[in-house]
Amino acid sequence: MKTSAIAVSSLLFLFLSTTVIISQEVELSGELRRWHRVTLTFTGPELAETGEPNPFLDYRLNVTFRKGDRRIVAPGYFAADGNAAQSSATAGRKWRVHFSPEEAGNWSYEASFRQGRAIAVSTNPQAGEPIAFDGASGQFTVAESDKSGRDFRSRGQLQYTGERYLRFAQSKQYFLKGGADSPENFLGYIDFDGTYYGGNTEHRQGESAPNLGLHAYEPHLSDWKSGDPAWQDGKGKGIIGALNYLAQKGMNSVYMLTMNVQGDGDDVLSAGWRDDQY
Repeated sequence: MKTSAIAVSSLLFLFLSTTVIISQEVELSGELRRWHRVTLTFTGPELAETGEPNPFLDYRLNVTFRKGDRRIVAPGYFAADGNAAQSSATAGRKWRVHFSPEEAGNWSYEASFRQGRAIAVSTNPQAGEPIAFDGASGQFTVAESDKSGRDFRSRGQLQYTGERYLRFAQSKQYFLKGGADSPENFLGYIDFDGTYYGGNTEHRQGESAPNLGLHAYEPHLSDWKSGDPAWQDGKGKGIIGALNYLAQKGMNSVYMLTMNVQGDGDDVLSAGWRDDQY
């Protein structure tokens, strides 16, 4: 994911979360509905973003979800104190995984949490050694989605079926992508912690000129609406407003790079990347 481009298939997700405590180690949150985002938060060892061993490279969280014969493995990530958007924490004990159940009914899960040098990039499921909450398990029940209209959760996940266009898993409708393919460094945004402009001034033929600083999206502050996401007493209104503007124009996707600190933007750095690792 560090060097790939991603299409955000729905411009604005507002998740009304309910929380259920499974145990002292696991917290289940989100709307327990088909195609919605379900989040599991685990409590592990105290770690820091720049620490050694490093939580982004030397630890690996995979959670296996099962329903009948269906088995899905979802990767997790280090979430600092579990509330870093508000606290700006760079250290903590929380690990998180997101899952979108494709069927209603009863689902079970089991966590694999292992430590080892560079285990995060290892494909060997037995690499390293199990620690902390490894083996934590539980169950939850999923209801049908209650969404409709433009909300993609009423149609199911987008799937590649070997045809020209992606299709929605539930409605079987085709998805015709229409959206902004610029700026690629959309995430080079002034209100994101630890994001800075790297000083790139190179203008390569066929590409847009560098923005010479982080994006603020000030013209779109007025497009932010009450109830929309924001953090730390109003941060984030510019970028959310920009997404609102595109949605109002009928767009259904946004193209961006999740890592271009070594590219033309020199300002978007995915979490966990360090000079001594690559």
